[in-house]
Amino acid sequence: VQLVESGGGLVQSGGSLRLSCAASGFTFSSAVMSWYRQAPGKERESVATIGTGGSIAMHDSVKGRFTISRDDAKNTMYLQMNGLKPDDTAVYYCYAQYWAGFRINRYWGQGTQVTVSS
Repeated sequence: VQLVESGGGLVQSGGSLRLSCAASGFTFSSAVMSWYRQAPGKERESVATIGTGGSIAMHDSVKGRFTISRDDAKNTMYLQMNGLKPDDTAVYYCYAQYWAGFRINRYWGQGTQVTVSS
């Protein structure tokens, strides 16, 4: 299983970035996919989750600014981030969770750095 994030970088406050998570090694369409982030000195927190049927849950702090989506044909998940704020600065991680028989499998990507300057 591989989850490879891309699209992070340095952006000014108010700017936009689009993160991608390319998945391989499992049936992507059967996985619940999420974005997490971890800022320096803080715990990792869930940012957004998209289910297999397209249901979506977003952290209150990013509602109206971030959009999560998935393309099952491309085995890829996205996070469109608009109106970025310095508080959004963190390492962003892709997370996959899926059932294989009676066992639940969980995988993390390596993370991509997002830095928002004021």
